[in-house]
Amino acid sequence: MEFKHVSVLFKESIDALKIKDGGVYVDGTLGGGGHSYGILSVGANCSLVGIDQDKEAIAASRERLAEFSGRVTFVNRNFSEIKNILHELGIDKVDGAVLDLGVSSYQLDNAERGFSYMHDAPLDMRMNTGSGKTAYDVVNTYGCEELTRIFYEYGEEKWSKRIAEFICERRAKKEILTTFELVDIIKAAIPKKARMEGGHPAKRVFQAIRIEVNNELGILEGAVKDFIDCLKTGGRLAVITFHSLEDRIVKKTFMEEAKGCVCPKEFPVCMCGRSPEIKIVSRKPVLPSQKEIEGNSRSKSAKLRIAEKL
Repeated sequence: MEFKHVSVLFKESIDALKIKDGGVYVDGTLGGGGHSYGILSVGANCSLVGIDQDKEAIAASRERLAEFSGRVTFVNRNFSEIKNILHELGIDKVDGAVLDLGVSSYQLDNAERGFSYMHDAPLDMRMNTGSGKTAYDVVNTYGCEELTRIFYEYGEEKWSKRIAEFICERRAKKEILTTFELVDIIKAAIPKKARMEGGHPAKRVFQAIRIEVNNELGILEGAVKDFIDCLKTGGRLAVITFHSLEDRIVKKTFMEEAKGCVCPKEFPVCMCGRSPEIKIVSRKPVLPSQKEIEGNSRSKSAKLRIAEKL
């Protein structure tokens, strides 16, 4: 199966980086190489570090970016390791970086990966197929209260408790092995009238399990701060999120890093000596155009936030 991923907010994110000739850039979520291709095409003689924990993404992007041979370094690791990666490559600071936090079309559509509620497959959902925890582990070993919390917090699923109870009842009789088995349980747990509203009834639960399996939110705040630390003065970070929890973390982190003094208001002079690390380029996120949404429905929830290092 061909590794396919349509880069969301492509032009907006490439423009946001203000790419300069000879610069050094990082694509922390390489995927199929779409954003990387844009960066390398715009910046003459610029170089790029492409990071992805999915080895199939690395293989696909090597092929797509073959014309830029010598200008790209491929790294099969998680973007949260950015500081160690750059240190090992002998790179001090970079001119810009992009993070696209969406799941690729390939991962969603490849039944074997277990990300999709539309294909029957073993419960997996790992971005890095060599890592330990799988969706099977979450569904079959987590307690009912923990499942409820994950479904509610990560999926914003209002039927979280009922779905968790149905899962625990089913697995007490027989372990849950496949995506379609899980979908059937979710459908049984949600009342018929509610199932008819808001898209596929399993969408939110599958999102929540994927986030838990890959610790997506757990690493995000620290990773964003590390990427900011790795920027040269004037360098920019562009982050594309796809659901409210991600966007909330990025927004909060940007606001914290853009703060100056954090001393109590009653202090007559600053005692903390804190200076802002970044300026936020746009207070409101950049959203996809109606034309992009019509051409790629998966872009509908995307938000782009941009920060510039001071």
